Amino acid sequence: MEKTILKCAIVDDSTLQRLSIVKLIQMHPSLELVGEYKNAIEAKMGLASTEIDLIFLDIEMPILSGFDLLDDIQRKPQVIFVTGKTKYAFKAFDYDAVDYLRKPIAKDRFLNAVHKAITNYKLKNEEGFDDEDFIFVKSNLKKRKVFLNELRYIEALGDYVKLVTEHESLVVLSTMKAFQALLPNERFLRIHKSYIVNLDKVQRYNSKTIELDKDQLPLSRNRKSDLVEALAATQNA
Repeated sequence: MEKTILKCAIVDDSTLQRLSIVKLIQMHPSLELVGEYKNAIEAKMGLASTEIDLIFLDIEMPILSGFDLLDDIQRKPQVIFVTGKTKYAFKAFDYDAVDYLRKPIAKDRFLNAVHKAITNYKLKNEEGFDDEDFIFVKSNLKKRKVFLNELRYIEALGDYVKLVTEHESLVVLSTMKAFQALLPNERFLRIHKSYIVNLDKVQRYNSKTIELDKDQLPLSRNRKSDLVEALAATQNA
């Protein structure tokens, strides 16, 4: 499948801030920078003739604010607000913002925000997602969509379970047994009383542990044969 590339623009009156976002965009394989503007007036003119998918937008700028710019443009891209202040956060989400990043931007927060934008783009354009490819979970009082191909493992935490994905960790009120029932058993295996693993993520294992890239999980003695059988089944599928 062709890789998703989002065309991006930056609008910020701070030269240093623009440079920092440019570097983050250039390091991301799914982003392409097509516009860089030092104020909302320049951006309004440039975006009239340039189609973009995602805009990194400052709020407080001379003459026109970031909100004014969004009110003025016809084709509205996804928006990640970038600002030094928290007071605009509530209003930002009236504009269906993907995320609201505080300056200076932390790399992990940037990556999480971009991941949300890519997911939104794929859902809107129906790029390779089937109904069986994700589940909904409730975390922090919000329903979240979790894509199974990004789910690495699940860990028991008392009355909760922790979902560890390629991009983040989510804590969900559930038992391991109840959560296991949500997952396709040909792709996920309970390897220990406290762990369920995505079989596609298993890189190495021995009689006591399983390795998933940088993560090492315990393997119950009586689950090793189940693991061997399940991995063989995935290879033959």
